[in-house]
Amino acid sequence: MTFKPRYLTIFFCFLSTLLSSQVPSTYYTAAEDLADDELKAALNQIIDNHIEFSYTTANTDVWDILKETDKDPSNSENVLLIYSGVSVNGAQEYNSGSGWTREHVWAKSRGDFGIARGPGTDVHALRPLDNSTNGKRNNRSFNNCTTCEAVIDQWGNPTGSKKDKNDWSFEPRDAVKGDVARMLFYMAVRYEGLDGYVDLEFTELMLPQGDKQPIHGVLSSLLEWHRNDPVDAWEENRNNIIFNEYQKNRNPFIDFPVLAEHLWGTAKGTIWSSEVLNTENFNETVFSVYPNPAANKIHLKGFGKSAKVVFYNTVGKKIITTRVDTHNAAIDVSSLSGMYLIHVITSEKRTTQLVVIK
Repeated sequence: MTFKPRYLTIFFCFLSTLLSSQVPSTYYTAAEDLADDELKAALNQIIDNHIEFSYTTANTDVWDILKETDKDPSNSENVLLIYSGVSVNGAQEYNSGSGWTREHVWAKSRGDFGIARGPGTDVHALRPLDNSTNGKRNNRSFNNCTTCEAVIDQWGNPTGSKKDKNDWSFEPRDAVKGDVARMLFYMAVRYEGLDGYVDLEFTELMLPQGDKQPIHGVLSSLLEWHRNDPVDAWEENRNNIIFNEYQKNRNPFIDFPVLAEHLWGTAKGTIWSSEVLNTENFNETVFSVYPNPAANKIHLKGFGKSAKVVFYNTVGKKIITTRVDTHNAAIDVSSLSGMYLIHVITSEKRTTQLVVIK
């Protein structure tokens, strides 16, 4: 297969974006060797005082930022909708209800903060969505549905997301369950009631629609989703854009997913150190993708018990998403040809490698 220079340029720009997701070396220093409430307070101080943008204004606003953070890699004029993955024209914005809208992943009525600056315009927890699905999600708690009803978007497309017919809850499609969890984790740490904003906290309850308490659930489901849908290149890229170009703060749970366990999960009471994660990261002497170049199959070795594997093509489009769950795993690539970027992700580790498939 012969690559045109333009596509190679795009590809290596995309590769550079993925590999430049390195966290600034001193960004989390103040949170090192802390646990529980002290750790949460330190993280809050690191990520608060971000640059705030208006919800709607003639200058740079939330609409403009989402067109960059959620841009469709295969069509730069479009944005991708969170609960369906559907690509829509970014310029349409609301468009009298026929375009797209801005989903407050932490429902703005859960704390009654509306669209004011601060929690109401924080792009770390805002995503593009069609108006119909936005209305169906409403302010439902996030939970695994029991009596499931498929959510159809305003154009008649199945979204893969579901709402419960009996409980006031919403279950997003599998591909973004972890994303949703990490956005809510961010909000619960960023907004602690210390800077004039509401104090956001988690609950195991599914609150009724009219309850405006600043709490959101369901925490145990969010932790489950966080573990089962690890951080991927899309989230890393989004986190970097928000940090580098707009708000100047980061989502700690994208940079260090294990922090969620220290605050709410299996590692409560244990001090956190970024060095622990660093020593556990993949390295080339342990992890390998072979053969490279490959023909019909590639094999992965050294990733641990299980991993999510994502293939991206030369223009940054996601081609394959799969899982491997043995120490030596084979993936069928007989339908592919050319150069691909493979992103391998576990709950606490990730690596990216370039492969050629003949």
